[in-house]
Amino acid sequence: MHAIRKLRPGFGLDSVDVPEPDTPGPGEVLVRVENVGVCGSDVHIYEWTDGYDFMAPHLPATLGHEFAGHVSAAGPNTEIAEGTRVAVVPTVFCGACASCRAGTPQTCTNRRAIGLTRDGGFARSVRVPARNLLRLPDAIDTELGALIEPLSVAADAVLVGDVTIGDTVLVLGPGTIGQGIALMARAAGAGRVIVAGRADGPRFDVLRKLGLTEIVDVGEAPLAEQVMALTGGAPVDVVLEATGHPPSITEGLGVLKKGGVLVVAGIHPGPLTLPLTVFVRNRHQLRASHSTERRTWDRVVSLMARDPESFRPMITHRLPLERGIEGFELARQRVASKVMLQP
Repeated sequence: MHAIRKLRPGFGLDSVDVPEPDTPGPGEVLVRVENVGVCGSDVHIYEWTDGYDFMAPHLPATLGHEFAGHVSAAGPNTEIAEGTRVAVVPTVFCGACASCRAGTPQTCTNRRAIGLTRDGGFARSVRVPARNLLRLPDAIDTELGALIEPLSVAADAVLVGDVTIGDTVLVLGPGTIGQGIALMARAAGAGRVIVAGRADGPRFDVLRKLGLTEIVDVGEAPLAEQVMALTGGAPVDVVLEATGHPPSITEGLGVLKKGGVLVVAGIHPGPLTLPLTVFVRNRHQLRASHSTERRTWDRVVSLMARDPESFRPMITHRLPLERGIEGFELARQRVASKVMLQP
């Protein structure tokens, strides 16, 4: 079967033929992949930017951690019917470490990640633990099902930021995670959601299709100037970052109210220079959001099922898996918003 794999550290990916996965064992299933999204993290792996060296010992590996399809085979003692439509939670917890035993598997010290440290969804078929499956309701097809992972990451950032009814929220970054954060902030009751990017025309168009119209292009004028013009000079209540660009965090703090929260959700290739005295005097709270809990996935599914088509504009390009490298380049050059590959 065809697969997109990272064979070695360094720039690039390989589009190759690989054997079909082994027959699933106890507690495992084979998922026939129907839709798999190209994530910003996948692009970073393609470029081999700083922060992804942890993958080196696990290469070669098939990438792809945002995917959905149907169960094509189930191992012994696995209670799920073949043909069941599913999305796949990519984090595989060990179940034995102190964190797992304490009921906080999101901090598992031995966790693996489907599509990063074990084979993922950029292939026709993938073998995964049955406990990582999320059954899709009838209202959600597998194309939208492949959006549940990034939307869950976005929802977690909003939860970490304690966004509440009436808040003015600034989202830094108009990509898929930023779009998801904006949608989840709106769903949490935010009174207004402002999204900032830089010369990101195609992604700004997606935001407008999603009903998010307060958009700031920092390529045209400084962030603070534009945000304060929108708010009438009032600072924002919460800043949620999804840029992967450290200076954007400092800029975001510049428009945050005293005692306000800034959540970092992006993966950054370099350190942050922070004016600590100003930070302390403003009593700002800097928090991190990474991955998410299973219950957040369930909440996202419930939200999406109410109006599935409202999320469809996030997907701008659909390509067969054999054109996957082309899809990566579209995402890398920011021509596309979400590229969906369809094995």
